[in-house]
Amino acid sequence: MANRIMLNETSYHGAGAIQEIATEAKARGYKKAFVCSDPDLIKFGVTGKVTDVLDGAGLAYEIYSDIKANPTIENVQHGVAAFKAAEADYIIAIGGGSSMDTAKAIGIIIANPEFEDVRSLEGTAPTKNPCVPIIAVPTTAGTAAEVTINYVITDVEKKRKFVCVDPHDMPVIAVVDPDMMASMPKGLTASTGMDALTHAIEGYTTKAAWEMTDMFHLKAIEIISRSLRGAVANEKEGRDGMALGQYIAGMGFSNVGLGIAHSMAHTLGAVYDTPHGVACAMMLPIVMEYNQECTGEKYREIARAMGVKGVDDMSVDEYRKAAIDAVRQLSVDVGIPTKLEALKEEDLQFLAESAHADACAPGNPKDASVEDLKELFRKLM
Repeated sequence: MANRIMLNETSYHGAGAIQEIATEAKARGYKKAFVCSDPDLIKFGVTGKVTDVLDGAGLAYEIYSDIKANPTIENVQHGVAAFKAAEADYIIAIGGGSSMDTAKAIGIIIANPEFEDVRSLEGTAPTKNPCVPIIAVPTTAGTAAEVTINYVITDVEKKRKFVCVDPHDMPVIAVVDPDMMASMPKGLTASTGMDALTHAIEGYTTKAAWEMTDMFHLKAIEIISRSLRGAVANEKEGRDGMALGQYIAGMGFSNVGLGIAHSMAHTLGAVYDTPHGVACAMMLPIVMEYNQECTGEKYREIARAMGVKGVDDMSVDEYRKAAIDAVRQLSVDVGIPTKLEALKEEDLQFLAESAHADACAPGNPKDASVEDLKELFRKLM
């Protein structure tokens, strides 16, 4: 079997990288940008950093901000109509996963109108055309949506999130500028950072993992583990490290998939509106305990990457425990709760069934039944 790697055509990294947006737009002959960004980023002037670049270069644009933290089918439908009305020819997605996921869905539907029913995009939809060109500018250090072929949409009516996996949605350009992430509050820095760590660890242990993606994931674990506490403390070195670490994690997991920590987190987000990174952080050590017997020596390397000393002198049980403990401690140190107060016993069956049907579940190194997932959810109570 051949292993496939898909990445952006071009990516820029470092402070001030957003200046390259104008250069790229002009070089590619783009005429008018459809700027997808959420209302808070517009309110606090973050989106304006990019539109200032466009204004300075004399580039036309129109802003679309009907975007929720967990973007909905309706957000996408409104965006498709707004894109058509704007007569734009490319998208600039500014924000975290919500802005980029919305932009991907809009771009796919514009290029593949036969998929205008947003629900038809779930899973691996057989789209034929690359989406409208996207320049992705992350403002959080976590989702890595700027370098992945995945996006997640919330079906409010059915109380579920669905994952879409489509090589045609990859942004052509990623602009990873730590200065665009400087305004993240502590809680968001912590939760998105733990999402990035979950990407790296699940990507490293998923069934489809192989040498090239292992390289990305181990480096991502190392960078995130040493950077996240500093990023939460708003230290420049920590912020810069997280900007890079989350992108490297995305380079890996986008190509091999994730596991049940993500499928369960998607379900918690859909039912309780739990922030995705918080849900991932709560589930990750629980799922690592569940998976540990199917991971060979990988937990030793996770522990090593997280800075645990003396792992070569540990037994298998010791280094597996050390890896799980290191993850749990990092989560506590950055202020993530360990229990979900909203979780109810009567919801467990629906939660487990939804997580079992999620597109991320098959990649888990250990197959999980609905009953297994119910027991794992119960550990959050």
